[in-house]
Amino acid sequence: MRAYHDEEWGVPSHDDAYLFEMLLLEGAQAGLSWSTVLARRGGYRRAFDGFDPARIARYGEARLAELLEDPGIVRNRLKVRAAVTNARSFLEVQAERGSFSDYLWAFVDGRPVVGWPSSTGELAARSELSDRVAKDLKRRGFTFVGSTIVYAFLQATGVVDDHLRTCPAKRALPLAPASTG
Repeated sequence: MRAYHDEEWGVPSHDDAYLFEMLLLEGAQAGLSWSTVLARRGGYRRAFDGFDPARIARYGEARLAELLEDPGIVRNRLKVRAAVTNARSFLEVQAERGSFSDYLWAFVDGRPVVGWPSSTGELAARSELSDRVAKDLKRRGFTFVGSTIVYAFLQATGVVDDHLRTCPAKRALPLAPASTG
């Protein structure tokens, strides 16, 4: 968990492959602890063909049945089906916008929203930004993308930087705190 936090969480990403991976994992995390899903990340990578959305989008019922027997992932029928649905929607966004990154970062004009929490008690579970992104993702056919899941996704991918003020991993800070939108 420490390495994930210090080296990955909150680092701005424009890599579509990574963005899809995190979207899939955050959806799998719903109702569970992040450590549960993070511990199964390798299992997800293996089971879901290296998080390749083009391959996942082609999964049929037989492949879904196989996944539901795989102990390396969270074997929830709705979450497994959501990975396939979301892969298809992800590819549609890429085709429409050129990349999923361009689509996602357009919500924040290409610049991370930097929060300035002093304690974990100040951390939000959702925001107006995550509400807007979640609503648009749902409109585009994505599932398991409620505002709370999307907020965690935005944090994980660095669209929102919610490292505590005192955290050594806090990125270069702007001169003034930005709205957490």
